[in-house]
Amino acid sequence: MVEGIFVALQVILGILVIVLVLAHSGKDTGLSGAFGIGQSQFGATQVMERNLTRFTVIIAVLLVANTIFLGFLLA
Repeated sequence: MVEGIFVALQVILGILVIVLVLAHSGKDTGLSGAFGIGQSQFGATQVMERNLTRFTVIIAVLLVANTIFLGFLLA
């Protein structure tokens, strides 16, 4: 029962990491980056990107911790 919960959590965390990494904008955002489209004058985009990065790191750390725990649990 406990193994099933942690395996399900592993799948959910893995999917979340994939979605969060894909949600990040790249260094070169194409034409919108060249002309400044989508950039706020107050830096709201940078704040959103910083929060997205923090959330991605937290979820990734939880994924690694869950992987280690599952390794001990299933071994």
